[in-house]
Amino acid sequence: MQNTGLIRRLAAIVYDSLLIGALLFLATTPFIAARGGEPVEIGDNLVYRLVLAIVIYGFFVGFWTRTGRTLGMQSWGLQLETPEGGKPTFAKASIRFFAAILSWIPAGLGFLWQLWDKDSLTWHDRISGTRLVYYPKPGK
Repeated sequence: MQNTGLIRRLAAIVYDSLLIGALLFLATTPFIAARGGEPVEIGDNLVYRLVLAIVIYGFFVGFWTRTGRTLGMQSWGLQLETPEGGKPTFAKASIRFFAAILSWIPAGLGFLWQLWDKDSLTWHDRISGTRLVYYPKPGK
């Protein structure tokens, strides 16, 4: 078990972004079908925006509470844990999700904070009472 580096954390984010893009594509399909094949304007459709938000929220919170890791985190050997080493609760995972959005708002400063934090934690790690831990594969 080791603290995770910022590059490893960002690599998992890129991987998960590709997966979320595919899920959002699938979630968009019924809306396009309902419009007879016409594109969906995100600004004009509150239901569509809510569905996209729920898909993203469900992806992260679902993975974090069930296995403690998204597919991107798993690929990079990362595990989300409580300070005691357990999986986060639904409440902690939800807080982390919204706190991560806050970490992105000031040009990602909440993520970069890991570089100066004495425990290598980001803002959303601290706010949610969780942490990312790197578990290298055996033999590495």
